Amino acid sequence: MKVIASSLRKGNVVEMEGKLYVVLSATNFHPGKGVPTTSVDMRRISDGVKVSERWKTTEQVEKATVDEREYDFLYEDGEGFHFMNPENYDQIAVSPDVVGEGKVYLQEGMRVYLKTFEGACIAIEYPQKIAVEITETEPVVKGQTASSSYKPAMTSNGLRVMVPPHIGAGTRIVINTDDNSYVERAKD
Repeated sequence: MKVIASSLRKGNVVEMEGKLYVVLSATNFHPGKGVPTTSVDMRRISDGVKVSERWKTTEQVEKATVDEREYDFLYEDGEGFHFMNPENYDQIAVSPDVVGEGKVYLQEGMRVYLKTFEGACIAIEYPQKIAVEITETEPVVKGQTASSSYKPAMTSNGLRVMVPPHIGAGTRIVINTDDNSYVERAKD
């Protein structure tokens, strides 16, 4: 099915010239003058080659029809990452190269969307927001204004994020998985 380029997100599967590509990152550019464009980094599924494409944001792109289902993350071992279908309890092992850098987001029991093509997993779509715990961060500097300054922090899953000054170690926060940015303090 055709979709406009600006709607592409990380984890989507696109078909170009008879080959399938998984979207690694998609960025929309809106210059003051000129045509807004969408820049997309993709990995070819057949051989793993990375390619970059740029389209006008309103241009139509062929989104491949792949089987997309919810799965729960179970565990990681020598075979790869294991997921279970919550409806029929089927399990699937996903290779580390498909999971890629997204493995830092995986938490036990987390619900993700696995995209499969002819029985093999080709892409994973993570929740847009996840809760993580801050393990270490710099202490608050007195007189620092909360509105403009952020400080670096390390999370329990090994991610480096920038957080407001009032966030300390042991605090659970919500981050955006698209760009690892701080969203809010977790409500749990």
